Parts: sequence; structure tokens; C-alpha cells
Amino acid sequence: MSEQKQKAQQNLTLLEPEGLTVVPLRHPMRVVAIAVVITGMASVAYSVFTNPEFQWSVVGHYMLHPLILNGLLTTLTLTIVIMILAVATGTVMALMMLSPSKMLSLPANAFVWFFRGAPALVQLILWYNLSLVFKNVTLWVPGIGTIFSIPTNDIMTPITAAIIALSLHEAGYMAEIVRGGLKSVAKGQTEAAASLGMKPGLLTRRIILPQAMRMIIPPTGNETINLLKMTSLVSIIAVDDILYSAQSVYARTFETMPLLLVVAIWYLIIVSIMSIGQYHLECYFSRDELRAGRMRKKAMRDIVGNVLTLRRKEIVA
Repeated sequence: MSEQKQKAQQNLTLLEPEGLTVVPLRHPMRVVAIAVVITGMASVAYSVFTNPEFQWSVVGHYMLHPLILNGLLTTLTLTIVIMILAVATGTVMALMMLSPSKMLSLPANAFVWFFRGAPALVQLILWYNLSLVFKNVTLWVPGIGTIFSIPTNDIMTPITAAIIALSLHEAGYMAEIVRGGLKSVAKGQTEAAASLGMKPGLLTRRIILPQAMRMIIPPTGNETINLLKMTSLVSIIAVDDILYSAQSVYARTFETMPLLLVVAIWYLIIVSIMSIGQYHLECYFSRDELRAGRMRKKAMRDIVGNVLTLRRKEIVA
């Protein structure tokens, strides 16, 4: 009888987590790969930070230079303004593409086809040189005549051309992102809400958008980060963004590499901040899924605990 009790006690001990001996699976090739990667990264970092040609003292001097900071402010302003216009225009185009009317869907599809297909740099140069084909911007009303006529060069400044060109180019991508997000919502949910008498505006705010945002936010965040870097193209038409500001400095001082490093470091800092913001936005709009995941984990822990309890009782009996 004592031997049976002793065996039962041993079995109970094995069922306790602290009584288990966990032997990790060995991965020798993984250790070798990690060692190779760490060695390579250390070698690259050492060669970069010890190479005097990079002129890190010059990099530190220009990081907070007023000209660089003014260019950074222009870059951030362009990114915010262009993204707001792109989201608004892209949302309208997405709704038109989903419309059952061909008179709305066909022009919207043509818009996406053209502005998403043509390279951003080409569109930028086209808008900047619009005055070559349209000398004046004129508003003419039948029966009244010309209301105003302004030379195109007075309107299409470099900054205006940059905003229009990049906004339309980005709107082509945003239209597809919003359309995909709206179509990801199950049709049965909208039909059920409509059958309860919910008006289209309320249905969109309460049913469609909260679910569609989970699909819209991640690619929109990626497009915003991509747009931030794409604004460097405006230096081609002499918009004083951060890259153009750096170019104007190293054109005089010939410190090309340090100034380009300054630009790259600032881009990396801003992208890192935007990535953190994107992560929190994704968590906010996916909070119901995170809550459901935590509930599933708790349920699994409860099930495992109940099974172990029953097993202990069987052993004791």
C-alpha cells in the first residue's frame, strides 16, 4: 500500500509545473548563424564608425543646423498636407468605384489607372511645366464672360506643383486601399443592419468603418511612410525640402557624404516615430480582436487546469 501511495505521490509531482524538467531542443546551426550575423554586423559598424571619410563630427554639426531643420519642416508639412488630400480624394474615388452606376465607376477607375500608373517623378515634372500647354487659367461663364484669367506660372509654383502631383499620385493608391477595406466587411452585416432600418450614414459609421479600418490602417501607414520618403523628389523642382537643403549646403562645402548621412538619419528618426504611431493605431482599431485573443488564452488555461485537477483526483483515488 505504501508503494502505491509513493507512486501516486510521484505522479502528482510530475503533474506540477515545478516538477517538470524542461530540456530545450538544441539548434547548433542556429547558433552558428547568429554568430555569423553578429560578427558581420559588428564588422560593418566598426568600419563605418571608425572610417574618417564619413566625417561624423561634420554630421553632428549639421544635425540641428537651421537650414536642415527648415527643410525638415517643409518635408513634414508636405507629407501631412499631401496625405490629407490623398485620403480625401482616394475615399471619394473608392466610393465611386463601388457605385453600381457606370457613370461613376468608370471615371474613378480611369483616375486610379492613370495616377497610379504614371511615375510620381513624371507627374511632378508635368505639373511643374503645365504652363507650356496652358498659358492662363481662365474662368469663363456663358452669358457673363470671363470672370478672371491668371497666368499659369503665377499659380503653378514649385510647392503647388509638388502638392498637386503627389496628392493625385497617392490618391490612386489610397482609392484601392479604401476600396479593399470597405469590401472586406461581410455583406451580410450591412444587409442585417439595413433590415433593422439603419440609415446609410449610420450604417457606415457604426458597422462598416469600424471593421474596415482594421484593413485600411496598416497599408495607409505604409503609404504615409512611403510618401514621407517620396517627398524627396520635390528637390528636382527646387522645393526646399530637407534633401534640397542638404544639397545646397554640400554644393558649397563639398561635404557630400556627411550631409547625405544627416538626411538619412533624420528620415530614419521620423520613420521610426511614424512606425510607433502606426502600431498603436493598429492596436486601437483591433482592440476587440486582442480582447478575444486574451479570452481564448484564459479559456485554454482553465481547460488545462481542469484536466490536471481531474487527473490528480484519479491518481489519488
